[in-house]
This record gives sequence, C-alpha cells and structure tokens, in this order.
Amino acid sequence: MLDVAALTAALPRWCAAMHDAMAELNALDGRLGDADLGVTLDKCATLVEQALPDMPDTLEGVFKRCAQATAKASGSSFGTLLTVALMTGAKRCAGTTSLGRTDLAELLTDIVHVLSARGGAALGDKTVLDGLQAIAQALATAPQDAALRPAARQAARDALDAFRDKPNRMGRARMFADKTIGLDDPGMVALQRMVDAV
Repeated sequence: MLDVAALTAALPRWCAAMHDAMAELNALDGRLGDADLGVTLDKCATLVEQALPDMPDTLEGVFKRCAQATAKASGSSFGTLLTVALMTGAKRCAGTTSLGRTDLAELLTDIVHVLSARGGAALGDKTVLDGLQAIAQALATAPQDAALRPAARQAARDALDAFRDKPNRMGRARMFADKTIGLDDPGMVALQRMVDAV
C-alpha cells in the first residue's frame, strides 16, 4: 500500500539514489544519447530535496509538488517525462488517501499510456515504458499477500534482461539501433535504480 507517509519517507531514498547513479547513468546515456540523463536526474533530486520541508499531506499534493520541482530541472526529454509521470500520479490520487496493489498497477498503466502519447514511444521500443509496463503487470498479477517492493524490483530487472539484446527504437539511439543490441537502455536502468531505492 502507498500512502502519503510511505511516499514522503521514500523521497529522500529516491533522491540519494539519483545522486549516486549520476555517473553511471551519464556513462550509459553517453553510449546511446547525449550523456545528460544522470545530470538531469541529479538535478531533479536536488530540487525535490529542496521541496521536502514543505511537502503537502496528501498523495495528490506530494506528487504535484515533486512534479513542480522536477519541471524546473528540465533539460532532457527524460526529465520532462518524469514530470509528466508525477503529474499523472497527482491527478490519479486526487481525493485518495492510499493506493493498494491494484491501484498502483493501474496508475503505472496510466503513466505508460500518458508517456507514450507525450513522447511517441511504444511498448517494445526498449524504453523506460517497457520497464514501467513490466512492473505494472507484476503488481497486477501478484498474489494478494505478496510483498510489492520485491515484485517491482524483480520485474524491472527482468525487463532489463528481456530487452538487453533488442535494438532501441526510440530517441537518438534509434539512429544506430543495431549497435544498441547488447546494451541496457539508460532510462530502463534509471527506473531500476529508482525502484531499488523506494
């Protein structure tokens, strides 16, 4: 279950993980893109940290405040998608005090659809959407008494493994898709680091 206490408790861990992953994500992105993914998420994490003392006491409010913070980082398409994902979370949580397993799966599915419409990627393009969809499916099909964090972490890892030997079909990487075979998508790795942290 996700409530405002769990969400606000997870934010410092998320921020720390993004700071720690900056060099790794920049290096991965440098092989397939413009090497700014780590910097972007590091900046997002710093802005979220600055917002932590004044976080609202609702799920909707926390998601919205985080979206407002990450929107200031801008700079890369991934940063924009992160902001859109957080705003989608805010809209879905309006009037809601907690999200159960099914609610979380539905929220992630909504985010996949919104990000696909915004960024133009489709499932199977080897992007962060594939990782999000894998987590949504894992949560939707997990037993009622299953621990959700391990299920989400395993799903993100499995998605990385499943797509590693496929070509990227989105972003700058699509221009040399064959060379991306055998490489992890930086956005999917970023998602893995996020899920591991929270």
